[in-house]
Amino acid sequence: MRIGLLLAESRGGIGQHVASLVPRFVAAGHEIVVCAPPGTAEHFDFGAATVVTQAPALRGSDVIHAHGYRAGMAALRDRSRLRPLVVTWHNAVIAPGPRGLVMRLGQRLVAKGADLTLGASSDLVDLAKSLGARQARLAPVAAPAIPEVRTPAADVRQALGLADQPLVVTVGRLAPQKDYPTLLTVAARVHESTPDAVFVVVGDGPLRDNLQARIDAEQLPVRLLGHRSDVADLLGAADVFLLTSHWEARALVLQEAMQVGVPVVATAVGGVPELVDDSAVLAFPGDADGLADGVRAVLAEPDTANAMRTRGLELAARWPDEDAVAKNLLDIYAGLVSATP
Repeated sequence: MRIGLLLAESRGGIGQHVASLVPRFVAAGHEIVVCAPPGTAEHFDFGAATVVTQAPALRGSDVIHAHGYRAGMAALRDRSRLRPLVVTWHNAVIAPGPRGLVMRLGQRLVAKGADLTLGASSDLVDLAKSLGARQARLAPVAAPAIPEVRTPAADVRQALGLADQPLVVTVGRLAPQKDYPTLLTVAARVHESTPDAVFVVVGDGPLRDNLQARIDAEQLPVRLLGHRSDVADLLGAADVFLLTSHWEARALVLQEAMQVGVPVVATAVGGVPELVDDSAVLAFPGDADGLADGVRAVLAEPDTANAMRTRGLELAARWPDEDAVAKNLLDIYAGLVSATP
């Protein structure tokens, strides 16, 4: 097959996912054309694929797979020549106001225009169906490679200036979706009963100055570490991984935490509940008290923490790898091609 893979601007998980598919599709004997903006094409290694920057260059492909709503809209502009069309929904629309309204309208158009919609989480599949998708199903999503912990936990803690204090780690861009104001409130609540607990946040973003100002004003036990290349080591030293997001599909860093064996406390949003199953403590988004109770329970109850580690590792061992995901997608493409007149 000649397979066209279409992306909008990406620097994160979507681009990584497509880059992982290309060599596997090529190894299976297929011709791959990747359409991506110049910045995205430069950021990722698409290997032996032909890389183009305009969607019409995908004409003549046996199947088009667009990743994300914006990529789906680009394909729909040339709908008669770019089909069968698969669109994967990787993220929810959480933007407010006019921008969110426009994006939700785009969702509806893409749902109705695609031959098949794949959702990264079950709530996205349900949404696509409600918006008129012809076919919608859960997407095959690969687990990230198991993180390699290189530095002993004691050394990581020493570098942070810590001894035996409880360490709570969060990783993610400092942006509204992650709901860091709730995380800061959780830290304040936990500090009341566990004053030596330390919270560290790995990542940069537009909210850094505002968050740091609140941390300083309230003297919160939270450190903003910025970008780090040793995330696996930090996870390996953590007592708890905390996720306070308004929405996530299958957060890669959450999967990494489970693979390392860190007990997880998270918000029950998007694809998180189906990902963690019964291995984590979940609370409603914005529920600082519920999240704080979860953190305190993990820190105070070693048996509970050990059971969460064991269950998380068991679940992670069953996640499909990139080879299995690529094969699954090729089977999906073949089925669509054979059914297209």
